Amino acid sequence: MLRVHALLPEKRRTDLTSTQTAALSWLERASLPLSALGEAHVLRTALAAISVTFAGAPAGANTVRRKRAVLHHLLEHAVEQKVFSNNPLDGIKWTVPKAVTAVDPRTVVNPAQAKQLLDAIPKVGRKRGPRLQALFACIYYAALRPEEAADLRQRNCTLPEAGWGLIVLEKARPQGTKRWTNSGETHESRSLKHRADKETREIPIPPVLVAILREHIAAYGTADDGRIFTTRTGGTYSSSAHSYVWQETRKLALTPAQIASSLAARPYDLRHAAVSLWLNAGVPAVEVAKRAGHSVDVLLRVYAKCMDGQQEQINNKINDALDE
Repeated sequence: MLRVHALLPEKRRTDLTSTQTAALSWLERASLPLSALGEAHVLRTALAAISVTFAGAPAGANTVRRKRAVLHHLLEHAVEQKVFSNNPLDGIKWTVPKAVTAVDPRTVVNPAQAKQLLDAIPKVGRKRGPRLQALFACIYYAALRPEEAADLRQRNCTLPEAGWGLIVLEKARPQGTKRWTNSGETHESRSLKHRADKETREIPIPPVLVAILREHIAAYGTADDGRIFTTRTGGTYSSSAHSYVWQETRKLALTPAQIASSLAARPYDLRHAAVSLWLNAGVPAVEVAKRAGHSVDVLLRVYAKCMDGQQEQINNKINDALDE
């Protein structure tokens, strides 16, 4: 009821039944006023609530951090509206749980495994697999985020007959809920993550991806708006469709032990594999960050555990120092 009516703009609200209207009226009477959040014990009750699941088990660190951020932003808005002189959450001594931000190296595939997975994608289903193979290839060879690949258009791509090509990203196409998007559609184009509106990102792409994209466009064409990856009717594949194809692909390409492991457990792990490959190939971190759409400090923090091939060199330097 809150998600389909009370929390939505008036023009998107659904009509309520008499029972729902009565329930909403009770909820309004039973709810604490916003000013009550200025009391420490009320805020602590709220923080305790966001720290557990509906089943009463401890919630994941990332979930708790995200919900606390939402609560903090709500109170910041209350400060702006002069309900509080300062954010009451800042006065609560409460330790935010630490979240895991580094990529687990066990999820990262090597180039041979990535090729096996990409080659197996067209074998999934009659239409989905073949139509999504090039999208997954963009995630691996160009380190695109899935929502960036979903909005990739032919005008964004330079695809020569030979040699390296270029992708100039303009927009991303994340999936949302129709009730909350500006357009009222599940997918809508937005600016790139962590970038200003109309800011672009250039990514040189290897010949293997150039060939895959040329073949895909020749086979399936593009949507009316130029999007390369579409359903047969011109729509956008959902994240659940991506996930289904990927899980079926893992069953075809990996061993039973690998399937049971975290290796390439999600389509996004192809992006992790791409960035890890670039770093281990010796590409300067500044250039990798530029292509992947990261800041350098975030890049090195997130992918620190995936940078292989340096331990022996470091150990040798320590040995040399000890022998002096």
